[in-house]
Amino acid sequence: MKAILFDLDGTLLNRDASVSVFVEKQYERLHNYVGHISKQQYTRRFTELDQRGYVWKDKVYAQLVQEFALTTITSEQLLEDYVQHFKYSCVAFPNLVEMLATLKRAGYKLGMITNGFGQFQMDNIRALQIESFFDVILVSEWEGLKKPDERIFLKALEQLQVAPCASIFVGDHPENDVKAARYVGMKGVWKKDAGWHDVLADAVIEDLLELLPVLETFKEGATN
Repeated sequence: MKAILFDLDGTLLNRDASVSVFVEKQYERLHNYVGHISKQQYTRRFTELDQRGYVWKDKVYAQLVQEFALTTITSEQLLEDYVQHFKYSCVAFPNLVEMLATLKRAGYKLGMITNGFGQFQMDNIRALQIESFFDVILVSEWEGLKKPDERIFLKALEQLQVAPCASIFVGDHPENDVKAARYVGMKGVWKKDAGWHDVLADAVIEDLLELLPVLETFKEGATN
């Protein structure tokens, strides 16, 4: 194995924890506009509508404005606040930097493929202070492709100059990450997520450091 590629949200970035931090901060920051709603109501409804990041925030905020009858702030202003401030609430999964540093020292090429808006995702990557570890970072908006499209995987591998059979993809989504990576010939490692069960993968990890013994297993399998 020569290269390891990662998803971002739910894999390296603890999105659930980040959203929880962000929405509380937003409520406090915009209290003059949303203070007639309780913090519990606001945070709970945002989280429900967000659907763990699979609904973009223009729809989330439009619904919040309607449901809570907000008249002194628009959904566009709420969205702009999200875009500008989310990066200050980014929470990494435990052992993220240690894991990446260990992989770099071991000589692996590292890549990232993430669905989302380009500058927004890059801001979050920089907030985690991990950009320098990666040889290639592809964001779907900038590439005009998004997972599970095989072309975005192949483009990253081409830039890394590594064959699919010599690479691994680590992600939390069973279809967009694991299945799609395996389809192009990569090893697919599932970063366990409570939202799914019985995921078909070459390996399953809960903590990022568990990836290191998994790599050893793959090496042993290749030499047998």
